[in-house]
Amino acid sequence: MTTYTKADRAPLTERQEARRRRILRATTQLAARGGYESVQMREVAELSEVALGTLYRYFPSKVHLLVATMYDQLDQLHGQLRRRPPKSAGARERVVDTLLRAFKGMQREPHLTEAMMRALQFADRSVGAEVDTVSRETTSMILEAISGDEPPNEPTTEELAVIRVITHTWHSSLIAWLNGRASIAQVRTDIETVCRLIPED
Repeated sequence: MTTYTKADRAPLTERQEARRRRILRATTQLAARGGYESVQMREVAELSEVALGTLYRYFPSKVHLLVATMYDQLDQLHGQLRRRPPKSAGARERVVDTLLRAFKGMQREPHLTEAMMRALQFADRSVGAEVDTVSRETTSMILEAISGDEPPNEPTTEELAVIRVITHTWHSSLIAWLNGRASIAQVRTDIETVCRLIPED
């Protein structure tokens, strides 16, 4: 079965992983304070206590850094969902619950959410690997919500297409909420509507 949960990056030593964690924590802290514009590479380096050149070896740009931060946030959420999975009986309801729980977490840190979503929008081909990890993590969360207590099966092409549409809608709803063009209730309605694409159990 295809693995959708882990980022595709070379294994790091314990020391390198600790440095990477410090960088991501510093990025999260700066973004939570003031959004995308508050994340400056020099400040990230200073706050994480790494040399600026070292930071650029890990993350070639601010966009790379913030997309990696989004993966990290989703990975933490995924762990929480595995510890406390949605209890709804139907697959549609479980996916709605999963995405609304993610949205609720993002509501608590609107500046951080804005920074990560802007980075996704700005990402070009050079950030493709990082964007793919975010996509796979989201896909994995949705697949696990669909399957419920059972291990997820290898998704079909049609199922992956449905998940892409659901993900696109979720992202668009987040952006509309961040821009003040959608209320929390509208975001919920959009998510509930698009999840009707999931076949009934």
